[in-house]
Amino acid sequence: MPVDLNIRDLHASVEGKEILRGLNLTVRQGEIHALMGPNGSGKSTLAFVLMGHPKYKVTQGDITLNGESILTMSPNLRAQKGLFLAFQYPFEVPGLTVFNFLRTAYNFAKGAGRPKDVAAETISVWEFRDFLAEKLKLLKMDEEFASRYLNIGFSGGEKKRGEILQMAVLQPKIAVLDETDSGLDIDSVKTVAEGINTLSGPEMGVLLITHYQRILRYIKPQFVHVLVDGAIVRSGGEELALLLEEKGYESFKGEIEPQSSPAN
Repeated sequence: MPVDLNIRDLHASVEGKEILRGLNLTVRQGEIHALMGPNGSGKSTLAFVLMGHPKYKVTQGDITLNGESILTMSPNLRAQKGLFLAFQYPFEVPGLTVFNFLRTAYNFAKGAGRPKDVAAETISVWEFRDFLAEKLKLLKMDEEFASRYLNIGFSGGEKKRGEILQMAVLQPKIAVLDETDSGLDIDSVKTVAEGINTLSGPEMGVLLITHYQRILRYIKPQFVHVLVDGAIVRSGGEELALLLEEKGYESFKGEIEPQSSPAN
């Protein structure tokens, strides 16, 4: 059976302000879902809540991964269970190479590394070098990329491609991509979309969070959801994204009753 990420009646707040108000959504392996909404609708809040950011508090509802609630799990345990988040604004880390970062993340995500046992590993340096070279080739990226410091001096497109490379290395069951197209020019959007399409398949479900329809010209989701004021107000197919481009989000603001995902 495919692994699924199941969000039910999710209410969440940050600094005492409620942002998510009864959100319902199911994403399964092999599916691509686009979650679209205006600024301030709760898109990034959902991404951080899914990954367990301590600043965001779940006040009602549940999130399950393959039938198991993840609400009390730490972010690293959620990653070990197969959940992945690509940041809208990736962090810069001086002195840490992309290679060392990815190898450490791989060891932790695969369950060998522990906070009190950082020497534990599932893959040696030499094995990981070959493994990473395969992923770089798959994504048509230069091997020199791995020797650079994490996001230091990277262009916006390079930062987002780095997030996609992480996804290729960690091989999640469910990947959440928080506005991966944000701040990119059209050529970079195409390149990032090509990487996502290369990695998509029956072993990975994708929740693509975006503000604009443009990336959906290159990535074709089976399901599109409109998020307004912290709840999904309408779900549909690819045609819904075209309707949004034509009419904008304002036309959906009166639809305050959450709709069920067509994937359910």
